[in-house]
Amino acid sequence: MSYRLKPEDDMDFLPIIPLNENDGEIFDSTTVPEELTLLPLRNTVLFPGVVLPITVGRDKSIKAVNDAYKGDKLIGVIAQKDSNIEDPAVGDLETIGTVAKIVKQIKMPDGGITIIIQGKTRFEVEAVTSEEPYFKAKIKILQEEEASTEPDFIAYVDNIKDLATDIIQLSPNIPSEASVILRNIENPSFLIHFVSSNLNTDVKEKQRLLTINSIGERADILMQLLHKELQFAELKNKVTNKTKAELDKQQRDYFLQQQLKSIKEELGGDVNEREVKEMQKKAEGKKWSAAAKEMFKKGAEKLERMHPSTPDYSIVYNHLDLMLDLPWEDYTEDKYDLKKAKAILDADHYGMDKIKERILEYLAVLKLKGDMKSPILCFFGPPGIGKTSLGKSIANAIGRKYVRLSLGGIHDESEIRGHRKTYIGAMPGRIVQSIRKVKSSNPVMILDEIDKVGSDHRGDPSSAMLEVLDPEQNNTFYDNYLELEYDLSKVLFIATANSLQTIQPALRDRLEIIELSGYAVEEKIEIAKRHLLPKQREAHGLKDSKFKINDKVIEKIIEDYTRESGVRELDRQLASIMRNQAKQLAMKGTLKMNLTNADIERILGRSRYSNELYKTANMAGVAVGLAYTYVGGDILFIETTLSDGKADLKLTGNLGNVMKESASTALSYLQANAKRYGLEPGIFEKKTAHVHVPEGAVPKDGPSAGVTMLTALTSAYTGRKVRPYLGMTGEITLRGQVLPVGGIKEKVLAAKRAGLKELILCWQNEKDVQEINPDYIKGVTFHFVKTMNQVLDLALQD
Repeated sequence: MSYRLKPEDDMDFLPIIPLNENDGEIFDSTTVPEELTLLPLRNTVLFPGVVLPITVGRDKSIKAVNDAYKGDKLIGVIAQKDSNIEDPAVGDLETIGTVAKIVKQIKMPDGGITIIIQGKTRFEVEAVTSEEPYFKAKIKILQEEEASTEPDFIAYVDNIKDLATDIIQLSPNIPSEASVILRNIENPSFLIHFVSSNLNTDVKEKQRLLTINSIGERADILMQLLHKELQFAELKNKVTNKTKAELDKQQRDYFLQQQLKSIKEELGGDVNEREVKEMQKKAEGKKWSAAAKEMFKKGAEKLERMHPSTPDYSIVYNHLDLMLDLPWEDYTEDKYDLKKAKAILDADHYGMDKIKERILEYLAVLKLKGDMKSPILCFFGPPGIGKTSLGKSIANAIGRKYVRLSLGGIHDESEIRGHRKTYIGAMPGRIVQSIRKVKSSNPVMILDEIDKVGSDHRGDPSSAMLEVLDPEQNNTFYDNYLELEYDLSKVLFIATANSLQTIQPALRDRLEIIELSGYAVEEKIEIAKRHLLPKQREAHGLKDSKFKINDKVIEKIIEDYTRESGVRELDRQLASIMRNQAKQLAMKGTLKMNLTNADIERILGRSRYSNELYKTANMAGVAVGLAYTYVGGDILFIETTLSDGKADLKLTGNLGNVMKESASTALSYLQANAKRYGLEPGIFEKKTAHVHVPEGAVPKDGPSAGVTMLTALTSAYTGRKVRPYLGMTGEITLRGQVLPVGGIKEKVLAAKRAGLKELILCWQNEKDVQEINPDYIKGVTFHFVKTMNQVLDLALQD
């Protein structure tokens, strides 16, 4: 059953119950003219007694209604056979219709007319007398037969009421008050007309009902149609209830989200949808590989289908965001001005000629060839000498962006390769993160402290670095989070390390090692004047102050207050001086123009290191050796004393196995050659030798103290003192050979800092000494030896 209202062009309706349901019965058919104006209707049939509102839109119909309303207000309402015909002809009209009275006419703002009509009686068209300006026809009134009082007919009527009531209850679109109206209709004929009018069936069925003259037959067909509609309503209701029962929480949430989406669109569009569109727009101008483009396209399509509240939405979004942020094929242009590059390197760092030469060679090849795989450099040397800052200077010199990656303490392979993006909190690896941050695919990347990479049960990061630092492989570096290959071949990797021993052999093999030695005193003076003093002046608000610190004063600070290969401790001492000067300026308003050695002692306190130590240590059994530590070169004393007892060798001073073996080798050599040095072989049976290396808290190891051990033991057993201000380094063999050792430059500079004047080295280390600037080792005499006999002849006093 239907209670809808539409225009006449697409006619459904809302029936209105007349105040007096018997109005249709008392209508005088003799007042109907023989020729009547016709009003064709689409999609509906008017039954006697039923009141309908109709919106009239066709010009013909409007004119017909106006003329009828001005006259007797009677009009013949007749249905079209085909509702799709806009301008019906005579043959398109049914022959049975209903005489209607126009109860009210309302003119609409758009020029149309809404009329309220009440069906009065049925008629039959005998002949159409006029088609223009509207249809007129000669009609014959069809008389309604009286309603039967037979029980069967009354049962039919009651059954129609019950069926209609059931349909109303099962139809959510029909108001429940309609069932009350039905119950209050007492006229059987009007009830049949009212229900027929509201029947939810096609126009042909309704027209069939209108055509039937017998009211009993009409009631029978109506009941059949009602049964059919009731079955349909029950089935529809059953399906609806079943569908509702099957709606789980996810479906409910989906519908709610769709509603929320609609609301957002009304308020200006969905934010998430706009974000996806912006990402796709940004991707259009991106220079990247076909694989990356395809992956982004699939990811964006997936994101469009997902709702922001789903867990995977943020994963996919972050992955696409990373792809957009990466520079892919964006490169900065290298500057090939070699003279300018050299000037920048010289201005930023004093010395380091070998490294500067290597960088200029690389630039020269790049300039000539146009393309070259970047070398993997490793700056190896003690801390504080400027390895990391040199990387930044190289970036400035060649016009590339700079990024530093600190590897110290990393012990998870995923830090390098990234985590798979399905894990909670997953991120790309540090390499890809750095590339993303610097927005260039060919930066200078500093891999700081590569020797301090750890490894545990979570993986070995140094093994993951093998791919990164192999020029043959890093053009297809695979990050687990990105899930794509990324080209790192244009990146200039520069690693820094304090020790090569802790670097994995396979990784070390991929690195071009460039060794950086510690600074000589002269170099430190220049670095202090050019870099450290200006930096500390500015840091302490003394940039405009004119006080001076001359070279002799800086040299005193270096020799008396620092013992290092680099300049970090020197920088701290200069900072202490600047703080004192800032205090003086703030309190007194003036500063002393030239700082003297006395001023330095007043500010920094008494000297921390003294070369007088070597004079007081001039006694038998004490020799000075040269050592190489992670902070650079250093000197160490080796003390030997003899005591009565059994033949034994005690070793103390936190010595490693190699150093202990050197002591045993030295003693065995001395026992085997006792007569050559004027010793009685039996003395070794009566004396216990004790070898000690001071600063017992510091671990010591290595073979380079071999010659020093033998010298100290020989001095103790013979009673001959070691010459003052003499240092030595070298490995020994049981045959008395002296072998070369490493770290010569650091050891020599440490000896110079400590005030030693003579050094004994293996003859094969002479080439290492020649690489040191002669100005830095003025006043030091070198003795190059092949055997221990030569060492002892030079070292021991007569």
